Amino acid sequence: MRQHTHPFVPYRPERYPEEEMIRRGRAFYEHMDRRRSVRFFSAEPVPRECVELAVMAANTAPSGAHQQPWKFVIVGDPDTKRRIREAAEREERHNYEGGRLPPEWRAALAPLETTSDKGYLEVVPWLVVCFAEKYGVRPDGTRVKHYYVNESVGIACGLFVTALHTMGLSTLTHTPNPMAFLSEICGRPANERPYILFPVGYAAEDAEVPDLARKPLDQVIA
Repeated sequence: MRQHTHPFVPYRPERYPEEEMIRRGRAFYEHMDRRRSVRFFSAEPVPRECVELAVMAANTAPSGAHQQPWKFVIVGDPDTKRRIREAAEREERHNYEGGRLPPEWRAALAPLETTSDKGYLEVVPWLVVCFAEKYGVRPDGTRVKHYYVNESVGIACGLFVTALHTMGLSTLTHTPNPMAFLSEICGRPANERPYILFPVGYAAEDAEVPDLARKPLDQVIA
């Protein structure tokens, strides 16, 4: 038997016959292939528990040294949502109308027809802001170094999006640049930086998304 310095527990994940593995894998792929980023939302209420369950799923993500360097701030207050929308649109106007986006970036965004109007940030019942912890803070105020922060938080956000889609909810990975206003509005400490702003809700009944195709398998496997 192996000798460990720290506590370990047995791990025996389920195993399936080959046909069942393929069936389950294909079903999950087809489920996720129906996921789309949404910019047209319904104001219909969504139980907060659904958002919390998505955060719980995100919290299962692997992370560097298991330090889980993320915080998810859930915003449902209309006034706070309005402040976030106004601040996001100010930054986006600099990007779209103020020329802060380089021509190549604007060309890449053209098929999505995105603009500086972010009205959906007030329409959705919930905004969720994921913050990345640049370092941890002990109770005595000393710092704890975090490892692979971007990678860890990115995986957690992917699981968050997956969980929302699995519950029939929609979202968008919104990253207005710069995003420091989110730290101020959400009252976050200096060791955290905004990572992604997620509007969370049901897609509007008349929602439309760009007619896009994902890369085929032979273009993503080398």
